Amino acid sequence: MSDRPAVSPIQRLRRYRPRQRRRPRYKGPSFNRMIPNLMTMLGLCAGLTSMRFGLEGRFGAAAVAIAVAAVIDGLDGRLARLLKATSRFGAEFDSLSDFVCFGVAPAFVLYLWSLQRGGAYGYAPCLMFSVCMALRLARFNASLDGAPKPAYAYNFFTGVPAPAGAALALFPLFLGLEGKSLGWQWLVGIAQFPLFNATVLIGTAVLLVSTLPIWSFKNFKVRSEYVLPMLLGTGAYAAVALADPWAALAGLSVIYLGMLPFSVRSFRRLRREAEEPGEENGLVPRENA
Repeated sequence: MSDRPAVSPIQRLRRYRPRQRRRPRYKGPSFNRMIPNLMTMLGLCAGLTSMRFGLEGRFGAAAVAIAVAAVIDGLDGRLARLLKATSRFGAEFDSLSDFVCFGVAPAFVLYLWSLQRGGAYGYAPCLMFSVCMALRLARFNASLDGAPKPAYAYNFFTGVPAPAGAALALFPLFLGLEGKSLGWQWLVGIAQFPLFNATVLIGTAVLLVSTLPIWSFKNFKVRSEYVLPMLLGTGAYAAVALADPWAALAGLSVIYLGMLPFSVRSFRRLRREAEEPGEENGLVPRENA
């Protein structure tokens, strides 16, 4: 007889039970890390679609598409930091998308809206605006690898950022669409006047490549006594935007332009305080911007 222990029928079944197949593990980033890049791609599609709407003469839809691209551009970077999905690829992709959405699309739409009546001279402001937008984005990308800035400078952009530049450039279009909605043909005529559009485009191009310190609103702190007025003002603006969106967008461009001198004054005050004796290395301001 064999010395092997007896094997029960249950043990035989367990021995010959088929093994469970393991799920294959794929290498690559998780889906959460792809969400910011997917949003950037959606913003790029919105910017490209605005040019199609411009070719079809649907200038209101073109303006809305650029506004959607601006909203997405404001969310994808913050979402990337929240999900810890920041990468060099994402930064470069975002800059390329910004150039198309805010450097090419607004100039293209304004050329179809008004400047094509100026012939070859009407094309020059569009070209200047797009070139200045490319230079502004290239300067921003180069600053990412540069020396660290002082603490008081982190709340400021150098020059007008790309989405704000697109909004300022589209001011004549907002004004013309408001005139059409009200039936004011005189306002439409002013908004479509080529010289007016060229002046706005060139002025915005200069602001893009300027060295003006502009509030970034990333770590902007609001004093407690200003919280309620700010909330009420935001609610009032939202009500106006729902009732009359073109007037709200045109007004927002004017408000942003009027904010620039206060931004420069705030930067100079913080720099002066940081350079005073007693401040640690002149890098830490006494109060936030």
